Amino acid sequence: MNYKIVNGSISYGAETILEEINFEIKDKDKIAIIGRNGAGKTTFLNTIMDNDILEEGIGEGKFHIYKQGNPVIGYLKQINFENSNKTMLEEILEVYAPIINLENKIQEKERDLQENTDEKLIKEYTNALEQYEIQGGYVYKKEYETAIKKFGFKEEDKYKKVSEFSGGQRTKIAFLKLLLSKPDILLLDEPTNHLDIVAIEWLENYLKNYPKAVVIVSHDRMFLDKIVNKVYEIEYASMVEYKGNYADFERQKKERYEKQLKDYEYQQAEIKRLQAIADRFRYKPTKAKMALSKLKKIEQMTIIEKPEEYDLKTFYANFDVKIQSGKMVLKVDKLEIGYNKPIAEVSFELYKGEKLAIIGENGTGKSTLLKTLNGNIPKMSGEFEYGYHVQKGYFDQQMEFLNPENTVFEEITQNFPELTTTQARTLLGTFLFTGEDVFKKITVLSGGERGRLQLCKILKSEPNVLLLDEPTNHMDIVGKESLENILKEYTGTLIFVSHDRYFVNKIADCILEFQDGKVTFYHKNYQEYLEYKEKQKDAVESSQDSVAGEEKTNVNKKEKNSYFMKKERNRIQNKMNKIEQEINKMEEKIQNIEKEMTKEGNASDYIKLNELQEEIQKINQEIEDKMQEWEEWNNKLLLES
Repeated sequence: MNYKIVNGSISYGAETILEEINFEIKDKDKIAIIGRNGAGKTTFLNTIMDNDILEEGIGEGKFHIYKQGNPVIGYLKQINFENSNKTMLEEILEVYAPIINLENKIQEKERDLQENTDEKLIKEYTNALEQYEIQGGYVYKKEYETAIKKFGFKEEDKYKKVSEFSGGQRTKIAFLKLLLSKPDILLLDEPTNHLDIVAIEWLENYLKNYPKAVVIVSHDRMFLDKIVNKVYEIEYASMVEYKGNYADFERQKKERYEKQLKDYEYQQAEIKRLQAIADRFRYKPTKAKMALSKLKKIEQMTIIEKPEEYDLKTFYANFDVKIQSGKMVLKVDKLEIGYNKPIAEVSFELYKGEKLAIIGENGTGKSTLLKTLNGNIPKMSGEFEYGYHVQKGYFDQQMEFLNPENTVFEEITQNFPELTTTQARTLLGTFLFTGEDVFKKITVLSGGERGRLQLCKILKSEPNVLLLDEPTNHMDIVGKESLENILKEYTGTLIFVSHDRYFVNKIADCILEFQDGKVTFYHKNYQEYLEYKEKQKDAVESSQDSVAGEEKTNVNKKEKNSYFMKKERNRIQNKMNKIEQEINKMEEKIQNIEKEMTKEGNASDYIKLNELQEEIQKINQEIEDKMQEWEEWNNKLLLES
């Protein structure tokens, strides 16, 4: 499979979105499309789907679009279901409409054959059965049942309406449908939005092993680092290709800029030197020829353009706390949080200047804890107490603390009436609200703009404790980096919820983990937390190995773990090999039955054909069970690796 766009462009009216597109997708490429908010990333994904948007670019190559193998493209847009009253199962079964239609046709033929054994009807029935098998009719139910389970849904979830699921769950359903449709090219627009860390890590692993091509628009740097092998950056209406993951892109971009700047400066210095010689001697008869040669040398140069600076326009804030808090900032003791019933019990202590990241799966109570600590909802039982002189600032991911009828300017001046017009506009300018933007109503602002306005209000109030619920949602990478720098310099105490592991790793010096119905406090940064969790996992595995019995008691612990891991991998691999052999034998058995069905005596024997087909169906089910068993062992093997 190969998909290529050469010298294309995208424009709307007089506005150019991209002026020279040279882009290629190969069989198993994992590609990132990155750029600032508004750069045209989503527009470009739409263009891959709908080539009519493309026109000739400004490059020298002849504009054309090449598609080898007529690839099927699947696009996971930011989620939008046509009918949210459908159940999850109804949504998923839409993927299998051709198989289900064929299934109904076969059942109809079977009813007809009970009354009529016409040879033509038998042939139509046999052909329908063959098509049913080719399209995966005998395995599709097992396929989607397995996928639903792997996505973390329960049996009863299949019959819930889509409208009853959370945003993250709806993302999973849409993604589930897309995967089951098995496109040759997966287009994913911000697939980690609304997903928790556990789901993001699962998605990473799935996409790394996806056997076809993936194109991802994302601002999640760690996610991109672990998946992609190619990056296309959109900046200043241009698209530039970089090999490798996101970290490779950052390094190569810096090297590319520095080299081009150095080459530009060297050439400009050389032009200046040659021009100076020509100007000095051009009117001296004995030197005129030499002067002209210098001018000719300048004319023959391929002029190197000065590289454009990185597009790093972002918000910034130089703020400090108004009043210093006491040393003890927050004490939480057996605090039960929830609405109608408790969903978690929390205990921890936080001291001045500490930065606490709250992590865990969706629906476990992270945002509920912040709302409780901020006083938005009452506690159910237990205690929490703030220390002396604590002044809180709360960032709500739903933006409920902005008045939608206000303009941006009114929102600030109403909250800070002491500011002059100049001071208010200067403050808003630091958060990228300039010119007429300050007179926009909040109702028309994008998610990113609303987030910046809310941060502007919070930081201007100079609190000594910040409670932030998903503050990087809707931010591009440069915006995230800006907020990282602000929070790293912040001298107050920080409590924040985030699923952005890169962001958590940069900011947090302690972790509050919501997992398996328990809440655990770790006085460790994110990297130390991960290492600790890995050691815990190793300890459990080591304990299991010791129960089974040790064979080399004179080796050190590291060598012992290595030995047993290798032994376990060999055991699993042997299991998998045995299953593969059993599957091969069953597939051979199916081939023999199919040959039996084509024999002259059986071709018109409806009862015999039906018996043979039932036997094939039974063996196919056994194969599916074996394949499921093989996959479970393979997952164990991956964990051991």
